[in-house]
Order: sequence, then C-alpha cells, then structure tokens
Amino acid sequence: MPTVSREQSPPPGQEPHRHREVAESFGVDPQRYDQARPRYPDALIARILAGSPGREILDVGCGTGIEARQFRAAGGIVLGVDPDARMAEFARQTGVMVEVAAFEDWDPRDRTFDAVVAGQAWHWVDPVAGAAKAARVLRPGGRLAVFGHAFDAPAEVTDALAAAYRRIAPDSPFARAAARSALETYAAMFAAAADGIRRSGGFGEPEQWRFDWEQSYTRDQWLDHLATTGAFTTLTPDQRATILDSVGTAIDGIGDGFTMPYVTLAATAAVATDH
Repeated sequence: MPTVSREQSPPPGQEPHRHREVAESFGVDPQRYDQARPRYPDALIARILAGSPGREILDVGCGTGIEARQFRAAGGIVLGVDPDARMAEFARQTGVMVEVAAFEDWDPRDRTFDAVVAGQAWHWVDPVAGAAKAARVLRPGGRLAVFGHAFDAPAEVTDALAAAYRRIAPDSPFARAAARSALETYAAMFAAAADGIRRSGGFGEPEQWRFDWEQSYTRDQWLDHLATTGAFTTLTPDQRATILDSVGTAIDGIGDGFTMPYVTLAATAAVATDH
C-alpha cells in the first residue's frame, strides 16, 4: 500500500504498475511501515461496507494489514493478497489472513467476495485487468473500492528532501522535480483508476469520493514515515540515513514538527447488474 505524494510519486515515464522493483520493495521494514503509515478515515471504511452486499472483503495489496484491521474492527471478514512475503507475514502476526501473490496472478479458487478493496496499492495493479479480475470475484452487487492518501509536506521539508535526493541519488527517477501537487497527482491517478474500472466492462459507472482530514507529526514520526515510502525503500541504508538526516534538519528549522493536511481519495463502483 504505497503512499504517493509529490515527494514519492511512482517513477515517471511508464505506468506505475510496471515498476515491480518499487511495488515489491515495501517489506524492507514491515514493523516501521505499520507503525508509521496513517490509517484511513472511519467514514471511508463505513461507506464501503454500507455500499456492499455483505461483509466478506478481499484486500488487494494488503501490506501489513492496516486497512484490513480497520475493516475487521468494523465487522468485516477480510482476506488479504500481497506480493511481498515479508509484509504478508507481518499481517498474519496481527491476525489478518493473507495469501502471497500479485493480484493479477492470484488464484481465487472459485471464492467470491462482497467487496474488493485496495488501500495505497491500486496504482501497482494493471488498471483494466485488475478491475476485470475484481469483477469476476465479486458477488452480485459487490463493490470495488480503491483509495489512497494525497499530501504535501511543508515546503521547507519538501525542498530539503529534493536537494538531498539530487545529491545522494541523482540518477534515481525520484530525484526529478514533480510538476504537480500531490492532490493533482492523485486526482489524475484516481481518474485513471475510474477509467480502468469503466473500461473493464464489469461495473456500473464509477464514483469518486473525497475525505479531508489532518494529522500532526513530530520530527521522528515524519522521518519514520518517509523511510517507508517508495522513494526510500529502493535506496541503500547509507543513502537513506543521509537523506533522512537532511530532512530532519529542515524539520528542526521550522519547529518540533508540523500538521499535515491529508486528502483521501477513492474510486469505486458496484458490479454491473447485467454482469
């Protein structure tokens, strides 16, 4: 469930789901990932469950089980699928059932579900083939819901990250300057997700949902979060440490921490009645 922001958008030049080396790099430190990544708005979880015919959920790219545990707490019965065995094992230790596979290759074995969800993960799945597979495993009236967080750190923090990245890893695609804000990037991503759902032919007209909220971070909390993102998980330990030190210095310059405005976006649709 990779977070995408202006600071860690999927590498440019190709569709994100083709960058398997990034998509499957998030298990470097599962415990840190689980502790540092933000949860999802309760209103999102409740709305997905209310719009589904039952409580059985398939969580695509479940990672360490963050949203799976939220759905379970709200009464859902969740099966996770994730390509990273390290993330899957961590999720199992928290009580989440997980099968290790990329969603495109996963064998449902004739099982069906009331909802297929993906938190911070759908951009790593082929948008049309993934939606078509979701339609095949959904029960009548079942819902596909894909969602993720958009956010931009304070300019001082973002600028320090970019400068350090250009100095330490100038050949990385993440060293390139972002042309859009996180919200603009995510709006385009979820428009593409909705288009993939539409093109799959298995669903009614997609809807797009938005939830606005905020979260406060201390210096160390934000550095922990950054260390779990795609901009960092493919670096060497020394590269990560050097860049995080530069970002930490920038945070020290603006105080003990900051409050981050978040926007959680979702693209969702129910199985077509004639499917």
